[in-house]
Amino acid sequence: MQIIYALLALGIGLVVPLQAAVNNQLKMTIGGSTVMAALVSFACGTVTLALAAVALQEKWASMGQIAQAPWWQLTGGTMGALFVFGTILLAPRLGFAVMLALIIGGQILASLAFDRVGLLGVPVRELTAPRVLGGLLTVLGVVLVNFGDRLPGLSGPR
Repeated sequence: MQIIYALLALGIGLVVPLQAAVNNQLKMTIGGSTVMAALVSFACGTVTLALAAVALQEKWASMGQIAQAPWWQLTGGTMGALFVFGTILLAPRLGFAVMLALIIGGQILASLAFDRVGLLGVPVRELTAPRVLGGLLTVLGVVLVNFGDRLPGLSGPR
């Protein structure tokens, strides 16, 4: 089952640049507004999730418990909206590879820290040498994607 989850995570990662490209094209179609493109994207996502909830026969009554949730548990959608807005804004300015390298670098660094302290009930995972090395290699990858063509000997033939 773990391999299925790993493949799903890889698939999600493969879709992220496509999502940014599609949303950027949507922005162009609707007049160049990054905010409106993100709004339309989230509206379409909301409809998709509502249809999935109906198809999966989810218990809509459980939504009545939302008032019991602490405020911070409701910030995930805001974070998602900022992510989508950010990718629409940054993709045409930075390029997909640079933008995603920076995003992934930030995700790896934050994830190592969150795993280390067991943030929000996630099981604690120690900072072992291989995990730290993996994080450092990711940061090195970010540097190479962003600045590799400016480094002597790495820029290729001219």
